[in-house]
Amino acid sequence: MASAVERTDELVREYLIYRGFSNALKQLDADIKADKDKGFRVDRILEQLQQLVQNFDLAGLREYWAYLEKRLFSRLEDVYRATVHKLRTSLYRYYVVSTILGSSHSMKGSLEKTQEFFLKLGPELQGQPEWRDWFVLPFLQAPEQNPLFATYFTRQWADTFLVSLHNFLSVLFQCMLPPQPVLLSFDAEVQRMTIVSEENEQLRQMLFALQMDCRDQQEQSLVHHKLPAYVQNTDRLGDTELDLVWGQRAASAATPPSRNFLSTLLPQNRKTSPRPPQGSATAASPSQATLGRKEPLSSQKSKEGGPVKEARPLSATEGSCAQPPAQGPGTISQPASQPGAPPGPPRHRRIQEHEKERKELFTKATPQTPEKKGDSEVDSPPLEPSSRAAATAQGGVPSLEQPFIKLSQEEYGEHHSSIMHCRVDSSGRRVASLDVDGVVKVWSFNPMMQTKATIMSKSPLLSLEWATKPDRLLLLGSGVGTVRLYDTDAKKNLYEMNIDEAHPRILSLACSPSGSSFICSAAALSRGGTGEARRVPLSVPVSGQLLLWDTKTVKQQLRFSLEPEPVAINCTAFNHNGNLLVTGAADGVIRLFDMQRYDCAMSWRAHDGEVYSVEFSYDENTVYSIGEDGKFIQWNIHRCGVRQSEQALPQEATGPFVLSGYSGYKQVQTPRGRLFAFDSEGQHVLTCSSSGGVIHRLSGGESGALDPVLSLGGHRAPVVTVDWCSAVDCGTCLTGSMDGKIKLSTLLASKS
Repeated sequence: MASAVERTDELVREYLIYRGFSNALKQLDADIKADKDKGFRVDRILEQLQQLVQNFDLAGLREYWAYLEKRLFSRLEDVYRATVHKLRTSLYRYYVVSTILGSSHSMKGSLEKTQEFFLKLGPELQGQPEWRDWFVLPFLQAPEQNPLFATYFTRQWADTFLVSLHNFLSVLFQCMLPPQPVLLSFDAEVQRMTIVSEENEQLRQMLFALQMDCRDQQEQSLVHHKLPAYVQNTDRLGDTELDLVWGQRAASAATPPSRNFLSTLLPQNRKTSPRPPQGSATAASPSQATLGRKEPLSSQKSKEGGPVKEARPLSATEGSCAQPPAQGPGTISQPASQPGAPPGPPRHRRIQEHEKERKELFTKATPQTPEKKGDSEVDSPPLEPSSRAAATAQGGVPSLEQPFIKLSQEEYGEHHSSIMHCRVDSSGRRVASLDVDGVVKVWSFNPMMQTKATIMSKSPLLSLEWATKPDRLLLLGSGVGTVRLYDTDAKKNLYEMNIDEAHPRILSLACSPSGSSFICSAAALSRGGTGEARRVPLSVPVSGQLLLWDTKTVKQQLRFSLEPEPVAINCTAFNHNGNLLVTGAADGVIRLFDMQRYDCAMSWRAHDGEVYSVEFSYDENTVYSIGEDGKFIQWNIHRCGVRQSEQALPQEATGPFVLSGYSGYKQVQTPRGRLFAFDSEGQHVLTCSSSGGVIHRLSGGESGALDPVLSLGGHRAPVVTVDWCSAVDCGTCLTGSMDGKIKLSTLLASKS
């Protein structure tokens, strides 16, 4: 209402100026200046009271409080008289304490103001028992050390009194004011417009579903090939990498077969085959040079069974299976511009030029002088024994070679409270971040950091997830049992789904890679209250449901069975084709669901406490999880409940996260977002820390040790969620902290 009054005052002033009513305008400005109601704004009323106290204006303070009693408090029922009396007593005590504190700071006349207060109000306060001991206050040498008055000289008591008065006046303005005039009653018009907007949204949803069906039919008409069933179920590679693998198989027909057929489908740089000698004239195959980078589908070879769209026949010199001419040691590829070089295809020339520029960049960026310290010592990991031995054998000084080079780090500071979620969309163009106040920011970082949309919600928001198709849509889960579908381009809500009233807290959302459905985890309210910081004991887990919703029809498709009892699911993740779903629950159990049969394939006890975050590995043969017990565990999904490795992480990486401040202030936040994220090759993992993200190398073998290789840093508060996007050429790491800051670190892989 206060904002409506101010807006109406401006409109009336504008109208008077337009009509030329100068006298009325002067009178309006004079009345607004002398307005004791302060436009029904509680903050301005408190500001007026504090100003009178600071100026030691006892007469003005009594007069203004008497006006409030006559204007507002007289309308209250008799049961609220005691509350008004306590607030007046606290206001007078606040005035007396201010006069004594002013005298201790050598302000002239402040001690006399204390005596003046008791002289003028003594007859009125003498008969009140709460003031019986306060008449001795002017005669004490150090009243702030007296046990009877020490509480009133603390900042905590003053803040508590001001907040109580603020809340009391706010409720009073909402309930006890006279009926609003017609000029201010535009809320009814707003509600009418809201109803009309909801009807429009429903019609727009019907149109949106029809458009999605038409788009899917168009995409299906453009598909020229289909992956085999066994590749869809067991392989993590995409179509582009699979094309290169087929071409490599045709070129290396004389090579003896591998013992594991999955190793032939893995990227070349992940195999463990020995490297050729440095003096060998045999060059790397095209798949080794290009497999680590994603190329457009139109520029790749076709599979063995059907051509790719816009493909053309290749000559003998352009075939991807042909071996390039022999080169000297240390040479990556021969540029096409050199004299005598055979003219290669444009795609190969671009690859060669890219590799040459990449090598020159690393040659300039790698050397480091021993005198430079500071950030380089933090970001540079200890050199591995194998690398140190190789460098020593060559007679040189061991070089601190890093797997990544941090090109830049930018800060997004539009949030004003702790971050809960921070996710990059599938295209790598936009970021959606959610804080604990329920404010969602959609922003881009290329070519410059810019906020695209701000989403405010009346109900608290607890989770978010980008849709897969189309990637402009954002799913927002609330704390009142609803999920909203938001269009980030049009900046409007497309639909709001009512999930379940009995389980209003939407803890996790996961969109299927096919884009036709999404998983929703709904939980009941905590028995300790509605706050997210309140947790219930593990022996009495919170009830929850795991639901499957269709994004086209916007209807619930399925409710999964959670055995042995319905429990809250904290985290969910799909594999690359959506055939498998892994979940982590509040009872410490990890469940693996078969999304083709819609049932639980296996489940096992993973952590002593809740499971905070769970993800598939790069090859999708294992699952990684972080739990309340502070452990980072790798699980084999082919053998139920068998752990391949286990690492103990500090609390700053697993939560609950604690932010301490002055005067004993402490903020505790339970993990809600992703606690770890993998790079595009699955060889490194990004985790949280107290000062920024930390990148670890995943060691092979049963030990599964985590070797820190790079500290991103940049934060002054604990990092609570991370994300790693590899959709663009340079990897992008996101780290969100409890002070509302998000760091965007751009990395460049130093090794192909």
